[in-house]
Amino acid sequence: ETVNIRGLMRELYVNGGWVASSSGRRLPCVDPATEEAFETIACANAEDVDAAVKAAHKAFEETDWKKQDPEHVKFRATVLRKVGKLIGQEKKRLALLETTNCGKPVEESEWDIDDAVACFDYYADMIERYTFQTPVALPEDAASDFKGLVAKEALGVVGLITPWNYPLLMAVWKVAPALASGCTVVLKPSEHASLTCLELADIFHRCSCPGGVFNVVTGIGEEAGSALTRHPLVSKVAFTGSNATGRRVAAAMAKQVKPLTLELGGKSSLIVFDDCNVANAVEWCMFGCFWTNGQICSATSRLILHENIKSKFLKLLKERAESIPVADPKKLGSRLGPVMSHQQYTKIVDMIEQAKRQGIRLLTGGERPMGESFSKGYYISPTVFVDPPESSDIWQEEIFGPVLCVRTFRTEQEAIRMANNSKYGLAAAVISKDETRCRRVAQAVKCGIVWVNCSQPCFVQLPWGGCKASGYGRDLGEYGLENYLHTKQTVTYTSNEMWDWYPQKAARAKL
Repeated sequence: ETVNIRGLMRELYVNGGWVASSSGRRLPCVDPATEEAFETIACANAEDVDAAVKAAHKAFEETDWKKQDPEHVKFRATVLRKVGKLIGQEKKRLALLETTNCGKPVEESEWDIDDAVACFDYYADMIERYTFQTPVALPEDAASDFKGLVAKEALGVVGLITPWNYPLLMAVWKVAPALASGCTVVLKPSEHASLTCLELADIFHRCSCPGGVFNVVTGIGEEAGSALTRHPLVSKVAFTGSNATGRRVAAAMAKQVKPLTLELGGKSSLIVFDDCNVANAVEWCMFGCFWTNGQICSATSRLILHENIKSKFLKLLKERAESIPVADPKKLGSRLGPVMSHQQYTKIVDMIEQAKRQGIRLLTGGERPMGESFSKGYYISPTVFVDPPESSDIWQEEIFGPVLCVRTFRTEQEAIRMANNSKYGLAAAVISKDETRCRRVAQAVKCGIVWVNCSQPCFVQLPWGGCKASGYGRDLGEYGLENYLHTKQTVTYTSNEMWDWYPQKAARAKL
């Protein structure tokens, strides 16, 4: 099937229309499979971000978008459902565009598009049943004179800064609940993969979303992203990305004492006990690390394997890893494509070479795939290292590529200690036939997400986020909506009697 991905909207989307960046600068969009630029996008600066934030602020203050009465909530839900429907109708084109821009296998991109549709539908349904105002029972001695009410109100303009590994889906995880709450949005996608977010803006435009409610500024993080975090009219920022950038975002928001949600990745562990079905565990092990070309914040890239099954498990893991179809990600059947960029490729290769120099055992991979078809593109074979020191970079640092590290354990306590010995706390997984053991491990690991007998499944109904250096706050679920709401209490004096705390004139005269 021929799908056109060229010649579409590539400017900034501000105040309901397409505008060029004030500087006229453009950024190339590079296909990771060919290393060739196939499009350009506008490069926004602080002036462009200012225009977008002011448009969003005007829409928040001067339109009815933020109102929480049933009529206006229903209007927001209707817009979200229309957006989701159009995304679904354009699934093939959006998936191919995503794959061409970021390198993930096209069938994975199609899965992401389905999830984006589900996210819009989920938050449309949620707000129609959500209670934005709740009467609160007061103590008996006060109830005759007062009544209490708690309201959930939209925060205002929110800045959303999203990553390149799931360009559309990660944006939708924030855009859908932010708009559902009644906030207005300025989205700054990664400069490395912005195209499907621009397509999202076009879809909002076709759905007659009020001007200024949803805005997209593409550009470099140090310029456009920084300007968004420092803007005085932005009420909140939600950021997904690297730990280093997250710290800078946190510093900027702390200076203004404004709320922030951070999802900063991790170095997650998969604990496999010796009572497992080895074939099933190997499959989940590979999916947990090599899905999306290994570029997943929650990747279970540390395998903590029971020593009793080490030999059998590693033999099968080597066979299976070497059989993964590495191919042009635009081809059906590809299960591993190129990593995102030359910069990312160089970083991963440098970490692999460092591990080799340190004498860490390489089970498989560690190089570019063989063959003429891989002479170009940022391809790295599925790579497995065995028995790295627990203090080594390859074991402790986020690689963000198709690289798995394996260590063994003897006792449950040892496995838990090893999993928790990380500065990160996003996710963990455990595989065992013993349900009681799985519950113990799930309770003991210090993270925000735990998978039992699987790795990586994600559902919009469940909160997503971590602890420690993996950040704070949650996307998805009801928690995702409440990210963008603030709580207001209203107390009403209902008595006809004067409060009469301070003496009247007659009373004062007697004193």
